[in-house]
Amino acid sequence: MAGDRRWALIDDAGKVVTQREQPRLALAAAELLPGGGIRVSASGLDPLDVAVPEGPGTRTAKWAGEKIETVPAGPEASAWFSTYLGEGVTLVHLDDPATRRPIDDPPYGRPGETVSLADGYPLLLTTLASLDALNFLIAQGDHPGEGPLPMNRFRPNVVVAGTASWAEDSWKRIAIGEVVFRVAKPCGRCVVTTTDQATAERGREPLRTLGRHRRFGDRLAFGQNLVPQTPGTLRIADPVTILE
Repeated sequence: MAGDRRWALIDDAGKVVTQREQPRLALAAAELLPGGGIRVSASGLDPLDVAVPEGPGTRTAKWAGEKIETVPAGPEASAWFSTYLGEGVTLVHLDDPATRRPIDDPPYGRPGETVSLADGYPLLLTTLASLDALNFLIAQGDHPGEGPLPMNRFRPNVVVAGTASWAEDSWKRIAIGEVVFRVAKPCGRCVVTTTDQATAERGREPLRTLGRHRRFGDRLAFGQNLVPQTPGTLRIADPVTILE
């Protein structure tokens, strides 16, 4: 997606820092500016505008066993985030998403397919019916007080209405408006889904319930990873067509 997840934080060893390690990142915001820069803001700090860095040189970002070349932002941006998180971090930018990072997830990735600094795939799809079904299961479980969970726990790019619950499990190829997507694989969920995006506090759901009802091998799944097959624009209220 245009401009999507082109920025990341890395620690002194080059490892990417996310909400997994720093749940307080849920409380920081980044607003896209013209030209691809961002305005970052968080409670207790003045907002900061960060321009797209032009180098020279790159920093290697280590991400889930991969090494991705990125361009460091200015020192004021890294200082801003280091102050906010209480640890030394560097803000970096993915300058060339078309070539820097292939989808490295055999056998699900295909030659020529690339991804930004997302976990592994360009887009994530969820459905309202499946969230309703999951919240019903949470209500019947050991920690009903943690539900119902909002959709932002799962941070999807695309949310689909009008399906049966878990219908997306069987999709292989879909069209959303004018864009065709390959449905690559179910999305395995991590500890970030237990993080309240409004408070940065962590609980046990939905992982406890997904472990009981939505375990696929070693993955606790909610949502489907998508790879675009054609260019185009997605719009709210676009029709969704199941092609296979």
